[in-house]
Amino acid sequence: MLSKLQSVTWALLLCLPTGAAVGQQLKFSLMDKTIILERIRQSLPKNQQREEKIKEFFTGVGCGPALMEQPVKHVSTPNVICRLPGETEDEIIVGAHYDKVAAGTGTIDNWSGVALLPSLYEGLASIKRRHTFIFIAFTGEEEELLGSDFFVHHMSHDEIARTRAMVNMDTLGLSFTKVWVHRADKDLWHALLTVAASMKLPIGEVDVESVGSTDSESFAAKRIPRITIHSLTQDTLRVLHSPADNLQALHPDDYYDTYRLIQAYLAYLDQTLPYSAYNNSPNSEKP
Repeated sequence: MLSKLQSVTWALLLCLPTGAAVGQQLKFSLMDKTIILERIRQSLPKNQQREEKIKEFFTGVGCGPALMEQPVKHVSTPNVICRLPGETEDEIIVGAHYDKVAAGTGTIDNWSGVALLPSLYEGLASIKRRHTFIFIAFTGEEEELLGSDFFVHHMSHDEIARTRAMVNMDTLGLSFTKVWVHRADKDLWHALLTVAASMKLPIGEVDVESVGSTDSESFAAKRIPRITIHSLTQDTLRVLHSPADNLQALHPDDYYDTYRLIQAYLAYLDQTLPYSAYNNSPNSEKP
């Protein structure tokens, strides 16, 4: 497995409000494209099978000891949660749902998102992070966001206070990276634009209010900054909840580019979002 990891140090050119530019080094690892594509190919027909497969993926990348299940009321499968401890308890949540509807294989909606979670974990685990990352494979998204709603409603006041961002992935690989900008936190959106520009990767704005909802919206009531990354366009809407949702609908190059962008983005958020250097208070700053 180690032979399939590429260690990356990325130099970002950041534009400051003064107009000056500074370089920033991001360190993370990238999985080989063949591994990323192999994981998305393993989309299974039953939600319970998908749950077991995502746990297998997490265990395979070293998250086994930190893996937990959160049973969700009215849903037969649990949320699957993997925690990557950082130097502080300030958290960045990275989520995607694994449940599917009856039609199609659910490869795009949303095995494409959840299959990236273990790879993103592995790419960040190569060095100690400032923030603690919580990777969540949500159940019940197709049942009115039951899994993410349950998770949010069971967060303590302290957990809510120290959560700096929620990055959601839903329906990737139909085109180059898109963002639901109308519902995204402005700073999280601008940060993603910065990383995409540095990596020379395309990114677009496609709002999806008319299509439906997604797990990031469960975090809105708690005022947790959120962003949803997807790949939907007017031309690809036909894939959703239909027999066309299968591996043949995937654009492998776009999917891998989205993975690379999100991996760098998470490393960037870890370095730029506020965090508590010496205690758990969300208002403390590193001297």
